[in-house]
Amino acid sequence: MTVRRGAARRTELLDALVELLLAEGFASFTLDDLAARLHCSKRTLYALASSKEQLVRAAVVHFFRNATVTVEQATAGVSDPAGRIAAYLQAVADALRPASAAFIDDVAAFAPATEIYERNTRAAATRIREFVDDGVAAGAFRDVHTGFVADVVASTMVRIQRREVAATTGLSDAEAYTELAVLVTTGLRITESAGHGSP
Repeated sequence: MTVRRGAARRTELLDALVELLLAEGFASFTLDDLAARLHCSKRTLYALASSKEQLVRAAVVHFFRNATVTVEQATAGVSDPAGRIAAYLQAVADALRPASAAFIDDVAAFAPATEIYERNTRAAATRIREFVDDGVAAGAFRDVHTGFVADVVASTMVRIQRREVAATTGLSDAEAYTELAVLVTTGLRITESAGHGSP
C-alpha cells in the first residue's frame, strides 16, 4: 500500500511539474523555484531526479508518454483511413496545445529534451506512414508513393519540432499540426473526378 501511494504521489508531482513547465518553460527555474511552486521540498524533488536537468528530462518523458497514450486512443475507434490520419494529427496538435512558446524554445535549447521530442516525432511519422499504407491498400487513398508521403510528413514534423515552421509562418506547433492534417488528408483522398478518369 505504501509503495502504491508513493507511486501515485510521484505521478501526481510529475503531472504538476509538467503543467508548470508547459506553461512557463524551464530554463529560468532553479530547484528552489520548482520546490516553491510545487509546494514541496527539494528533498521530494531529489526523490524524482538527482538534478534539475534530470528532473526536466523526467518531466518531458512523462509529458510525451502521456501524450502518446492520448493520441493512440484518439485513433482507436476510427476506421476511415483519412479520418484516422486527421484524428491522429489533430490529437498531436491537441497534446501540444498547452505547450507555451517558452517551453518549446527551452526544449529546443536543451539537448536531452530535444532528443526525446525528436524520438517522438519519428515515431509519429512512422504511424502516419502505416495509416497511409492502410488507406492505399483499402482503396481509400490514391495510389501514392507512401514512402514519399511519409517523408514529407516526417520532414514537416521535424521542421515543426525545430521551430522552423513557427519562424516562417507564425503558427504554433499545435496550429501547424492541424494544418498538416488538412493538407495530408485532402491530398490523399480519391476525388469524384479522379474516379471518372478526369485529369
